[in-house]
Amino acid sequence: MDNEQMSEILSEEVIQEIKTVLENKNLAEAIESVNTIITDIKNIPLNVAITGESGSGKSTFINVIRGLITDEEEDAAITGVVETTMEPTPFSHLQYKNVKFWDLPGIGTPNFKAADYLEEVKFSQYDFFIIIASERFKENHIQLAQAIHSMNKKFYFIRSKVDVDLQSSRKRRNRSFNEENILQQIRKKCTKSLCDGEVGEPHVFVLSLMDLHKYDFNRMQNTLEEELPRHKRHMLLLSLPNITLQVLERKRKALNKLNWLRAFLFSVSAATHTKGYEILQKAIKDHLNIFGLDTSSLIKLSNTFGKDINDLKSVIKSPFASTEINQELIQKQLTKNVAKGQISVENFLSYIPIIGNLITGGATFFRSYIMLCESLKDFLEDASNVLQKAMEDST
Repeated sequence: MDNEQMSEILSEEVIQEIKTVLENKNLAEAIESVNTIITDIKNIPLNVAITGESGSGKSTFINVIRGLITDEEEDAAITGVVETTMEPTPFSHLQYKNVKFWDLPGIGTPNFKAADYLEEVKFSQYDFFIIIASERFKENHIQLAQAIHSMNKKFYFIRSKVDVDLQSSRKRRNRSFNEENILQQIRKKCTKSLCDGEVGEPHVFVLSLMDLHKYDFNRMQNTLEEELPRHKRHMLLLSLPNITLQVLERKRKALNKLNWLRAFLFSVSAATHTKGYEILQKAIKDHLNIFGLDTSSLIKLSNTFGKDINDLKSVIKSPFASTEINQELIQKQLTKNVAKGQISVENFLSYIPIIGNLITGGATFFRSYIMLCESLKDFLEDASNVLQKAMEDST
Protein backbone atom coordinates (compact mmCIF):
# COMPACT_ATOMS: atom_id res chain seq x y z
CA MET A 1 0.00 0.00 0.00
CA ASP A 2 1.43 3.38 -0.94
CA ASN A 3 0.96 6.70 0.84
CA GLU A 4 -1.93 7.68 -1.43
CA GLN A 5 -3.83 4.49 -0.67
CA MET A 6 -3.19 4.85 3.06
CA SER A 7 -4.53 8.42 3.01
CA GLU A 8 -7.87 7.01 1.86
CA ILE A 9 -8.08 5.21 5.22
CA LEU A 10 -6.31 7.70 7.48
CA SER A 11 -6.32 11.34 6.40
CA GLU A 12 -3.06 13.27 6.58
CA GLU A 13 -4.59 15.32 9.37
CA VAL A 14 -5.32 12.22 11.46
CA ILE A 15 -1.89 10.72 10.73
CA GLN A 16 -0.22 13.91 11.91
CA GLU A 17 -2.29 13.91 15.10
CA ILE A 18 -1.24 10.31 15.81
CA LYS A 19 2.42 11.17 15.29
CA THR A 20 2.18 14.30 17.44
CA VAL A 21 0.70 12.38 20.37
CA LEU A 22 3.10 9.45 20.14
CA GLU A 23 6.36 11.17 19.23
CA ASN A 24 8.96 11.35 22.00
CA LYS A 25 6.55 9.92 24.58
CA ASN A 26 6.41 6.66 26.41
CA LEU A 27 3.30 4.54 26.43
CA ALA A 28 1.88 5.88 29.70
CA GLU A 29 2.28 9.50 28.59
CA ALA A 30 0.73 8.76 25.20
CA ILE A 31 -2.29 7.14 26.86
CA GLU A 32 -2.70 10.13 29.17
CA SER A 33 -2.50 12.51 26.19
CA VAL A 34 -5.18 10.61 24.28
CA ASN A 35 -7.49 10.48 27.30
CA THR A 36 -7.01 14.23 27.76
CA ILE A 37 -7.91 14.88 24.13
CA ILE A 38 -11.11 12.82 24.44
CA THR A 39 -12.12 14.59 27.65
CA ASP A 40 -11.37 18.04 26.25
CA ILE A 41 -13.42 17.38 23.11
CA LYS A 42 -16.43 16.25 25.15
CA ASN A 43 -16.25 19.34 27.36
CA ILE A 44 -15.87 22.03 24.70
CA PRO A 45 -18.39 24.76 25.58
CA LEU A 46 -20.57 26.34 22.91
CA ASN A 47 -22.89 29.23 23.75
CA VAL A 48 -25.31 30.50 21.10
CA ALA A 49 -27.39 33.63 21.71
CA ILE A 50 -30.87 33.75 20.13
CA THR A 51 -32.64 37.10 19.98
CA GLY A 52 -35.30 39.01 18.08
CA GLU A 53 -38.67 40.63 18.62
CA SER A 54 -41.44 38.87 20.55
CA GLY A 55 -43.41 36.42 18.42
CA SER A 56 -40.59 35.96 15.90
CA GLY A 57 -39.98 32.35 16.90
CA LYS A 58 -36.93 32.62 19.17
CA SER A 59 -38.08 30.01 21.66
CA THR A 60 -39.47 27.67 19.01
CA PHE A 61 -36.12 27.78 17.17
CA ILE A 62 -34.32 26.88 20.40
CA ASN A 63 -36.63 23.93 20.90
CA VAL A 64 -36.38 22.49 17.39
CA ILE A 65 -32.61 22.98 17.10
CA ARG A 66 -32.29 20.91 20.29
CA GLY A 67 -34.38 18.13 18.76
CA LEU A 68 -37.59 18.65 20.73
CA ILE A 69 -40.76 17.56 18.96
CA THR A 70 -43.15 20.04 20.61
CA ASP A 71 -42.94 23.20 22.70
CA GLU A 72 -44.65 21.33 25.56
CA GLU A 73 -41.86 18.88 26.31
CA GLU A 74 -39.92 18.97 29.54
CA ASP A 75 -37.19 21.63 29.54
CA ALA A 76 -38.63 23.32 26.43
CA ALA A 77 -38.24 27.07 26.04
CA ILE A 78 -41.55 28.81 26.72
CA THR A 79 -43.19 30.12 23.57
CA GLY A 80 -45.85 32.76 23.04
CA VAL A 81 -46.93 35.74 20.99
CA VAL A 82 -45.99 38.07 23.84
CA GLU A 83 -42.49 38.33 25.26
CA THR A 84 -41.94 35.65 27.90
CA THR A 85 -38.16 36.00 28.34
CA MET A 86 -37.17 38.63 30.88
CA GLU A 87 -33.49 37.71 31.22
CA PRO A 88 -31.00 35.50 29.36
CA THR A 89 -32.09 31.88 29.86
CA PRO A 90 -29.83 28.96 28.87
CA PHE A 91 -31.24 25.74 27.42
CA SER A 92 -28.74 22.89 27.22
CA HIS A 93 -28.64 20.42 24.37
CA LEU A 94 -30.25 17.13 25.36
CA GLN A 95 -27.07 15.08 24.72
CA TYR A 96 -24.33 17.69 25.09
CA LYS A 97 -24.88 19.71 28.25
CA ASN A 98 -21.92 21.96 27.42
CA VAL A 99 -23.78 23.20 24.32
CA LYS A 100 -26.23 25.93 25.36
CA PHE A 101 -28.74 27.97 23.38
CA TRP A 102 -29.56 31.21 25.20
CA ASP A 103 -33.03 32.70 24.91
CA LEU A 104 -32.44 36.44 25.19
CA PRO A 105 -35.05 39.11 26.01
CA GLY A 106 -36.88 40.56 22.99
CA ILE A 107 -35.58 43.69 21.31
CA GLY A 108 -38.89 45.24 20.28
CA THR A 109 -39.31 47.77 23.09
CA PRO A 110 -39.70 51.48 22.18
CA ASN A 111 -36.68 52.46 24.28
CA PHE A 112 -34.39 49.76 22.88
CA LYS A 113 -30.68 50.69 22.89
CA ALA A 114 -28.44 48.09 21.33
CA ALA A 115 -25.26 48.81 23.32
CA ASP A 116 -27.10 48.78 26.65
CA TYR A 117 -28.92 45.59 25.65
CA LEU A 118 -25.68 43.75 24.88
CA GLU A 119 -24.15 44.81 28.17
CA GLU A 120 -27.23 43.62 30.06
CA VAL A 121 -27.21 40.18 28.42
CA LYS A 122 -23.42 39.86 28.95
CA PHE A 123 -22.54 39.64 25.26
CA SER A 124 -18.97 38.39 25.84
CA GLN A 125 -20.11 34.94 26.97
CA TYR A 126 -21.63 33.99 23.59
CA ASP A 127 -19.79 32.47 20.65
CA PHE A 128 -22.18 34.05 18.14
CA PHE A 129 -25.63 35.62 17.84
CA ILE A 130 -28.65 34.57 15.81
CA ILE A 131 -31.15 37.39 15.16
CA ILE A 132 -34.63 36.20 14.19
CA ALA A 133 -37.39 38.16 12.46
CA SER A 134 -40.74 36.81 11.31
CA GLU A 135 -41.39 39.67 8.87
CA ARG A 136 -38.98 42.34 7.74
CA PHE A 137 -35.81 43.31 9.57
CA LYS A 138 -36.40 46.60 11.37
CA GLU A 139 -34.27 49.35 12.82
CA ASN A 140 -33.88 47.46 16.10
CA HIS A 141 -32.39 44.45 14.29
CA ILE A 142 -29.97 46.68 12.40
CA GLN A 143 -28.89 48.55 15.52
CA LEU A 144 -28.24 45.30 17.30
CA ALA A 145 -26.21 43.89 14.40
CA GLN A 146 -24.12 47.06 14.26
CA ALA A 147 -23.41 46.87 17.98
CA ILE A 148 -22.50 43.16 17.83
CA HIS A 149 -20.17 43.84 14.90
CA SER A 150 -18.47 46.67 16.79
CA MET A 151 -17.74 44.21 19.60
CA ASN A 152 -16.11 41.73 17.19
CA LYS A 153 -18.77 39.06 17.50
CA LYS A 154 -20.38 37.02 14.71
CA PHE A 155 -24.09 37.41 13.96
CA TYR A 156 -26.51 35.72 11.57
CA PHE A 157 -30.05 36.56 10.50
CA ILE A 158 -32.94 34.13 10.28
CA ARG A 159 -36.12 35.14 8.49
CA SER A 160 -38.62 32.77 10.08
CA LYS A 161 -42.13 31.64 9.16
CA VAL A 162 -41.53 31.59 5.40
CA ASP A 163 -44.01 28.71 5.22
CA VAL A 164 -46.72 31.26 6.06
CA ASP A 165 -45.56 33.53 3.22
CA LEU A 166 -45.50 30.65 0.76
CA GLN A 167 -48.95 29.45 1.77
CA SER A 168 -50.38 32.94 1.39
CA SER A 169 -48.76 33.46 -2.00
CA ARG A 170 -49.95 30.08 -3.27
CA LYS A 171 -53.50 30.95 -2.22
CA ARG A 172 -53.49 34.38 -3.87
CA ARG A 173 -51.45 33.53 -6.99
CA ASN A 174 -51.93 29.85 -7.59
CA ARG A 175 -51.24 29.92 -11.36
CA SER A 176 -48.03 31.91 -11.20
CA PHE A 177 -46.83 30.47 -7.88
CA ASN A 178 -43.09 29.63 -7.87
CA GLU A 179 -41.64 28.70 -4.51
CA GLU A 180 -37.98 29.34 -5.29
CA ASN A 181 -38.72 32.76 -6.80
CA ILE A 182 -40.62 33.79 -3.68
CA LEU A 183 -37.86 32.56 -1.39
CA GLN A 184 -35.29 34.46 -3.43
CA GLN A 185 -37.38 37.62 -3.23
CA ILE A 186 -37.57 37.30 0.56
CA ARG A 187 -33.80 36.79 0.80
CA LYS A 188 -33.07 39.80 -1.42
CA LYS A 189 -35.49 42.07 0.43
CA CYS A 190 -34.05 41.12 3.83
CA THR A 191 -30.47 41.45 2.64
CA LYS A 192 -31.12 44.86 1.07
CA SER A 193 -32.69 46.31 4.22
CA LEU A 194 -29.74 45.08 6.27
CA CYS A 195 -27.16 46.33 3.80
CA ASP A 196 -28.90 49.70 3.76
CA GLY A 197 -28.32 49.71 7.51
CA GLU A 198 -24.58 49.27 6.88
CA VAL A 199 -24.04 45.93 8.61
CA GLY A 200 -21.63 44.69 5.94
CA GLU A 201 -22.59 41.61 3.93
CA PRO A 202 -25.06 39.89 6.26
CA HIS A 203 -25.83 36.19 6.23
CA VAL A 204 -29.60 35.78 5.83
CA PHE A 205 -31.30 32.38 6.04
CA VAL A 206 -34.98 31.78 5.34
CA LEU A 207 -36.47 29.01 7.47
CA SER A 208 -39.69 27.40 8.55
CA LEU A 209 -39.42 26.53 12.22
CA MET A 210 -42.15 23.94 11.73
CA ASP A 211 -40.11 22.20 8.99
CA LEU A 212 -36.54 23.09 9.89
CA HIS A 213 -35.03 20.69 7.33
CA LYS A 214 -36.42 22.75 4.44
CA TYR A 215 -35.20 25.89 2.67
CA ASP A 216 -31.88 27.32 3.99
CA PHE A 217 -31.11 24.97 6.86
CA ASN A 218 -28.21 23.22 5.09
CA ARG A 219 -26.78 26.53 3.92
CA MET A 220 -26.99 27.91 7.44
CA GLN A 221 -25.28 24.84 8.86
CA ASN A 222 -22.47 25.11 6.28
CA THR A 223 -21.91 28.79 7.04
CA LEU A 224 -21.81 28.34 10.81
CA GLU A 225 -19.47 25.38 10.49
CA GLU A 226 -17.09 27.26 8.19
CA GLU A 227 -16.90 30.37 10.36
CA LEU A 228 -16.58 28.82 13.80
CA PRO A 229 -13.18 27.90 15.26
CA ARG A 230 -12.29 24.27 14.61
CA HIS A 231 -12.96 22.97 18.14
CA LYS A 232 -16.32 24.78 18.40
CA ARG A 233 -17.28 23.57 14.92
CA HIS A 234 -17.16 19.96 16.03
CA MET A 235 -19.58 20.50 18.92
CA LEU A 236 -22.00 22.52 16.79
CA LEU A 237 -22.10 19.80 14.17
CA LEU A 238 -22.75 16.98 16.64
CA SER A 239 -25.49 18.99 18.35
CA LEU A 240 -27.52 19.62 15.18
CA PRO A 241 -30.69 17.56 14.74
CA ASN A 242 -30.52 14.72 12.20
CA ILE A 243 -32.96 16.27 9.77
CA THR A 244 -30.99 16.28 6.51
CA LEU A 245 -28.70 13.81 4.74
CA GLN A 246 -26.00 16.47 4.57
CA VAL A 247 -25.90 16.80 8.37
CA LEU A 248 -25.59 13.03 8.73
CA GLU A 249 -22.67 12.85 6.28
CA ARG A 250 -20.83 15.69 8.00
CA LYS A 251 -21.26 13.99 11.35
CA ARG A 252 -19.74 10.80 9.95
CA LYS A 253 -16.69 12.66 8.68
CA ALA A 254 -16.22 14.49 11.98
CA LEU A 255 -16.44 11.29 14.02
CA ASN A 256 -14.13 9.45 11.63
CA LYS A 257 -11.36 11.86 12.52
CA LEU A 258 -11.62 10.84 16.17
CA ASN A 259 -11.76 7.07 15.71
CA TRP A 260 -8.01 6.71 16.05
CA LEU A 261 -8.21 7.90 19.66
CA ARG A 262 -10.36 4.99 20.77
CA ALA A 263 -8.55 2.57 18.47
CA PHE A 264 -5.29 3.53 20.16
CA LEU A 265 -6.72 3.04 23.65
CA PHE A 266 -8.15 -0.33 22.62
CA SER A 267 -4.84 -1.47 21.16
CA VAL A 268 -2.93 -0.74 24.37
CA SER A 269 -5.59 -2.15 26.68
CA ALA A 270 -3.79 -5.49 27.12
CA ALA A 271 -0.61 -3.74 28.23
CA THR A 272 -2.38 -1.48 30.69
CA HIS A 273 -4.92 -4.08 31.97
CA THR A 274 -7.87 -1.87 31.05
CA LYS A 275 -11.11 -3.26 29.67
CA GLY A 276 -10.52 -2.58 25.99
CA TYR A 277 -13.82 -3.86 24.67
CA GLU A 278 -15.67 -1.42 26.89
CA ILE A 279 -13.87 1.40 25.05
CA LEU A 280 -15.20 0.21 21.68
CA GLN A 281 -18.60 -0.60 23.15
CA LYS A 282 -18.99 2.94 24.49
CA ALA A 283 -17.80 4.46 21.20
CA ILE A 284 -20.33 2.47 19.19
CA LYS A 285 -23.18 3.33 21.57
CA ASP A 286 -22.25 7.01 21.37
CA HIS A 287 -22.29 6.85 17.57
CA LEU A 288 -25.69 5.14 17.56
CA ASN A 289 -27.09 7.97 19.69
CA ILE A 290 -25.49 10.65 17.53
CA PHE A 291 -27.08 9.16 14.40
CA GLY A 292 -30.45 8.75 16.12
CA LEU A 293 -30.52 4.95 15.84
CA ASP A 294 -31.08 4.28 19.54
CA THR A 295 -34.58 3.33 20.71
CA SER A 296 -35.33 6.68 22.34
CA SER A 297 -34.44 8.63 19.18
CA LEU A 298 -36.46 6.29 16.96
CA ILE A 299 -39.51 6.72 19.19
CA LYS A 300 -39.20 10.50 18.90
CA LEU A 301 -38.85 10.31 15.13
CA SER A 302 -41.85 8.01 14.78
CA ASN A 303 -43.95 10.42 16.84
CA THR A 304 -42.76 13.44 14.85
CA PHE A 305 -43.73 11.97 11.48
CA GLY A 306 -46.57 9.74 12.64
CA LYS A 307 -44.82 6.53 11.56
CA ASP A 308 -44.86 3.08 13.10
CA ILE A 309 -41.51 2.57 14.85
CA ASN A 310 -41.29 -0.95 13.42
CA ASP A 311 -41.40 0.54 9.91
CA LEU A 312 -38.40 2.69 10.81
CA LYS A 313 -36.52 -0.24 12.33
CA SER A 314 -37.18 -2.35 9.22
CA VAL A 315 -34.67 -0.32 7.15
CA ILE A 316 -31.85 -0.59 9.72
CA LYS A 317 -29.19 -3.13 8.71
CA SER A 318 -26.26 -2.58 11.09
CA PRO A 319 -25.91 -5.46 13.58
CA PHE A 320 -24.92 -2.93 16.25
CA ALA A 321 -28.36 -1.32 16.02
CA SER A 322 -30.36 -4.52 16.21
CA THR A 323 -28.74 -6.57 18.96
CA GLU A 324 -26.81 -6.22 22.21
CA ILE A 325 -23.39 -4.67 21.76
CA ASN A 326 -21.09 -7.11 23.57
CA GLN A 327 -17.56 -8.44 23.27
CA GLU A 328 -18.59 -11.35 21.04
CA LEU A 329 -20.29 -9.05 18.52
CA ILE A 330 -17.36 -6.64 18.48
CA GLN A 331 -14.87 -9.47 17.93
CA LYS A 332 -16.95 -10.72 15.01
CA GLN A 333 -17.04 -7.27 13.42
CA LEU A 334 -13.32 -6.76 13.96
CA THR A 335 -12.61 -9.88 11.90
CA LYS A 336 -15.24 -9.06 9.28
CA ASN A 337 -14.05 -5.54 8.62
CA VAL A 338 -10.38 -6.43 8.35
CA ALA A 339 -11.27 -8.89 5.59
CA LYS A 340 -13.47 -6.27 3.98
CA GLY A 341 -10.70 -3.67 4.03
CA GLN A 342 -8.10 -5.99 2.43
CA ILE A 343 -5.25 -3.82 3.67
CA SER A 344 -1.80 -4.93 4.78
CA VAL A 345 -1.15 -4.31 8.48
CA GLU A 346 2.59 -4.47 7.84
CA ASN A 347 2.39 -1.63 5.35
CA PHE A 348 0.22 0.32 7.78
CA LEU A 349 2.79 -0.03 10.54
CA SER A 350 5.62 0.92 8.19
CA TYR A 351 3.68 4.05 7.22
CA ILE A 352 3.40 5.06 10.89
CA PRO A 353 6.32 3.09 12.40
CA ILE A 354 6.12 4.95 15.72
CA ILE A 355 3.00 2.93 16.61
CA GLY A 356 4.93 -0.29 16.19
CA ASN A 357 7.72 1.10 18.38
CA LEU A 358 5.40 2.11 21.20
CA ILE A 359 2.91 -0.71 21.33
CA THR A 360 2.74 -4.37 20.47
CA GLY A 361 -0.84 -3.94 19.33
CA GLY A 362 -0.27 -2.17 16.04
CA ALA A 363 -2.35 -4.71 14.17
CA THR A 364 -5.09 -4.39 16.81
CA PHE A 365 -5.03 -0.62 16.41
CA PHE A 366 -5.52 -0.98 12.68
CA ARG A 367 -8.36 -3.50 12.95
CA SER A 368 -10.30 -1.51 15.54
CA TYR A 369 -9.86 1.70 13.59
CA ILE A 370 -11.22 0.10 10.42
CA MET A 371 -14.14 -1.42 12.33
CA LEU A 372 -15.14 1.96 13.80
CA CYS A 373 -14.91 3.66 10.40
CA GLU A 374 -16.92 0.92 8.69
CA SER A 375 -19.57 0.99 11.42
CA LEU A 376 -19.96 4.74 10.88
CA LYS A 377 -20.59 4.09 7.18
CA ASP A 378 -23.30 1.61 8.16
CA PHE A 379 -24.82 4.07 10.65
CA LEU A 380 -24.88 6.79 8.00
CA GLU A 381 -26.68 4.50 5.55
CA ASP A 382 -29.14 3.34 8.21
CA ALA A 383 -29.83 6.87 9.47
CA SER A 384 -30.37 8.06 5.88
CA ASN A 385 -32.80 5.23 5.21
CA VAL A 386 -34.64 5.87 8.48
CA LEU A 387 -34.95 9.59 7.69
CA GLN A 388 -36.27 8.86 4.19
CA LYS A 389 -38.70 6.29 5.57
CA ALA A 390 -39.95 8.74 8.18
CA MET A 391 -40.52 11.45 5.58
CA GLU A 392 -42.34 9.24 3.10
CA ASP A 393 -45.70 10.76 2.12
CA SER A 394 -45.16 13.64 4.59
CA THR A 395 -46.24 17.11 3.48
